[in-house]
Amino acid sequence: MKGWRFALTRRWAGYLALTIAFAIACAALGMWQFARRAEAQAEISKIEANYDRDPVPVAEALPSLDAFAQDQKWLPVELTGTYLSADEQLVRNRPLSGRPGFEVLTPLRLDSGTVFIVDRGWLPTGSAQDAPDVVPPAPEGTVTVTVRLKQGEPELAGRTTIAGSGQIATVNLPQLADVVGEPTYTGAYGLIFSPGAVPTDLPTESPRPTLDEGPHLSYALQWFVFAIIGFFGLGWALRQEYRDINADDPEERDRADERARRRAAKDPTDDESEDALLDSAERR
Repeated sequence: MKGWRFALTRRWAGYLALTIAFAIACAALGMWQFARRAEAQAEISKIEANYDRDPVPVAEALPSLDAFAQDQKWLPVELTGTYLSADEQLVRNRPLSGRPGFEVLTPLRLDSGTVFIVDRGWLPTGSAQDAPDVVPPAPEGTVTVTVRLKQGEPELAGRTTIAGSGQIATVNLPQLADVVGEPTYTGAYGLIFSPGAVPTDLPTESPRPTLDEGPHLSYALQWFVFAIIGFFGLGWALRQEYRDINADDPEERDRADERARRRAAKDPTDDESEDALLDSAERR
């Protein structure tokens, strides 16, 4: 089949369909990376807007127990109340800097009578058991603490909670409210922080989140480049088959001879290569 008629066969239609499908998949992955970048940028915006703000009263930030807006993440709020140490819970599977550990959640009964869940920080897994060696007790009496707001977490399939164990799988605020048995904030909880140095025998405060959007932009662009490369590959294969099928055509033979001459002109002959080696040795 001379000329380009072979490109109209079912086989090449299949190649074209595969290339289009590959390009669509690459474009979808590229758009997914753009969406991930947008999420990272939104998170960075929340950190920049809220993280270093002056604390506000919790009743002002959260007018109802289930109140929480996404743009309130990391907002500092001030709490005054008494810790309910008997209802303290440890959240499992919370690594920090590559080390396994737990987060310590202690309910704080506010002066208003409502309860707010305070994340007092992180503790490493113990040396001999799947629990911290020591859990520093919460301060007794009335305390005033500052926390940064975070949204509660959903229940995870396959993550079970053993009743009475003092450990939970996620920061599921309705579940914690059931443990406390008192009116409890279920829209958000808080990560405790202090402006000064933290004693080493207390739970480790959550580190400041990084302002890094990650490599999503470069990954997105790479996927779109892959989509384009797919069409270039299809064109190259099409051209190669055209040359093979039309190898006996005089015009194609002339073009093939011209390509061979250009390659020969670029590649040095054996004598030229030997002369270059001798010249290099003499210069040394």
